[in-house]
Amino acid sequence: MILQIKKYSNSVLRKKCEKVKEITPEIKKLVEDMIETMKKEQGVGLAAPQVGVSKRVIIAETENGVKEFINPKILKKSKETEIMEEGCLSFPDLRLKIKRWKEVEIESLDGDGKKIKTEGILARILQHEIDHLNGILFIDRISKLKRFRIRNKLKELEKRYGSDR
Repeated sequence: MILQIKKYSNSVLRKKCEKVKEITPEIKKLVEDMIETMKKEQGVGLAAPQVGVSKRVIIAETENGVKEFINPKILKKSKETEIMEEGCLSFPDLRLKIKRWKEVEIESLDGDGKKIKTEGILARILQHEIDHLNGILFIDRISKLKRFRIRNKLKELEKRYGSDR
């Protein structure tokens, strides 16, 4: 089932998500629906709060297809960072240059329950989506000056989508 993507400035996007205590049929259905939604929206990652669910669940496009990450946690970060342009399904038509770590090691539940070390675009996607689970948006990762420069775009998004739609 295609789910509705919550847009800026919906309050669910600012909430810290609850841990998933067990992988229930509802969580499995949520993951399936999130995958279907992300593909329809042509995204590369999606966090549960973006579809209105305050649970620590994300999905991401990997080299082996879309994979779910339940209760993901960053264990290690590289010293090196890089700045790249990012978009977000909750911020239509907004792209920002964001500084992130080049490599991260993630621990999560997924079918395997393994730790994964990743770099490049997948590391970036996972950092972006884990931020969502903590109520952090990519606009929080830019300077006050850059935020000031995009204020009209943010006001337009808020006007178009309202605060809790």
